[in-house]
Amino acid sequence: MRHILRKKHVHDLLEQSRQQKVKKTLGGLDLTLLGIGAVIGTGVMVLTGITAAKDAGPAVIFSFAIAAIVCSLAALCYAEMASALPVFGSAYIYSYTTMGELVGHLMGWTLLSVYMLTASAVASGWSSYFNSLLEGFGISIPHQFLAGPEQGGYMNLPAIIIALLIAWILSRGTKESKKFNNIMVFVKLGIIVLFIVVGGFYVQPANWQPFMPFGAEGVIAGAAAVFFAFLGFDAISASAEEVKNPQRNLPIGIIGSLLICTIIYIVVCLVMTGMVHYTKLNVTEAMSYVLQSVHQNSVAGIISVGAVIGLMAVIFANNYAATRIAYAMGRDGLLPKVFSKTNKSDTPVASIWMIGGMTAVISGFIDLKDLSNLANIGALLTFAMVSLSVLILRKTHRQLERGFRVPFVPVLPIISMGCCLFLMLNLPGRTWLYFGVWLLIGVVMYAAYSNKHSELAKSS
Repeated sequence: MRHILRKKHVHDLLEQSRQQKVKKTLGGLDLTLLGIGAVIGTGVMVLTGITAAKDAGPAVIFSFAIAAIVCSLAALCYAEMASALPVFGSAYIYSYTTMGELVGHLMGWTLLSVYMLTASAVASGWSSYFNSLLEGFGISIPHQFLAGPEQGGYMNLPAIIIALLIAWILSRGTKESKKFNNIMVFVKLGIIVLFIVVGGFYVQPANWQPFMPFGAEGVIAGAAAVFFAFLGFDAISASAEEVKNPQRNLPIGIIGSLLICTIIYIVVCLVMTGMVHYTKLNVTEAMSYVLQSVHQNSVAGIISVGAVIGLMAVIFANNYAATRIAYAMGRDGLLPKVFSKTNKSDTPVASIWMIGGMTAVISGFIDLKDLSNLANIGALLTFAMVSLSVLILRKTHRQLERGFRVPFVPVLPIISMGCCLFLMLNLPGRTWLYFGVWLLIGVVMYAAYSNKHSELAKSS
């Protein structure tokens, strides 16, 4: 029983960070762009219109604001933990240090599912955008190669290709791949600015009436729906060992990216609901749709091209985070050592290709409709555990240097945990069943392999 409570020592972690081989190449701007790349994607391109039409109307801006406040509580906790423990692993390493080996293992196991399922879901969505773009040029991909076996096809071939392409980009090394990610994010921000500037000329205030058609309940329901549009900023903390001056730059990246994304969501929603009445926005490609409705077809085409490029940044950020979690777990002996193998440029190539291959298989052959909420429940649990880690580390290591400190402790971390648990309880029973099965597999994995191969077990 005692072995499951083994904890990594804080001072050993910090020494490990100082001796690590991975090159520190990421600055505050790189981290902010990584966070924006992970967050701004299907949320702004899909959820904005659908949530306005079904839940909140033009008051969807309040839904995004509420969701952002809830996420910001978790972001503050992430910022403190990342600045105190600047090592690969994110919530995995925070839980391992504060709550013990089994909890740490299960959190790492959960994070792997969150990142891979999110990347797979976005890869599937990217496939649809890419096919629509090709159809604009008179090229059509056969249905058999756009859907998996459960949907009457052979495979989602574009999703497989993009997942493997992102893996190849990541395998080039952090310095090279961050340049590609930054370009993708700037393209994505560019099309959003284009949408706001062009769409702003067609805003009609009359379309904002009634502003809150579904009342306060609709705004709250909308907040629950769009909460998941903010998931992804936590990927920043997974990059800790590759960050220059992590005590300063990690909080900047986490809080800065969340703030920028919130502003983007609200402004896009205001323009979108001002251009077209909210009752007409129940479409998956809302940004292109509203531009086409005002006869700006050429701009809508540019938006579609930008969406294809921009969604690649979401896949990139999630796969990047997953490989760093797997690397950290492999280094600690909780996953096979092959996950921590690096090449001559200190890039965990084996981990990258394994994660990329699994993402390709999931997105190419599995219907994600019933599994997508797994990412949501896993992310909410992660947020809650990071908030709890702040409270424990404050008690056990009060003098530990922190580049950022959560204000109003313990109140804010407790509120953060409460909000996360509340949203978890509102997820479907089937999601809880799937999540329970995934955690059970993690427990079996720990008992059969991780417990015996743990580096802590070898040193005790």
